[in-house]
Amino acid sequence: MKNEEIRTLSLEQLNARLKELKTELFNLRFSHTTRNLANPLAIRNVRREIARVQTSIREKSNGGNNDGK
Repeated sequence: MKNEEIRTLSLEQLNARLKELKTELFNLRFSHTTRNLANPLAIRNVRREIARVQTSIREKSNGGNNDGK
């Protein structure tokens, strides 16, 4: 998902997406450990998407107050 798509989601949808991504990351790590993972870069991509979703959740919970302070 792109940042624009993530920012349009509601807080409930973001939390559901975060749960899905964490499950996917767990499965990818398990596959990587058992040497069945075809694309190791998928782990990095999922971790980055988790960070994007968590950032968006944080922005929405702050009420859009992005002062940086």
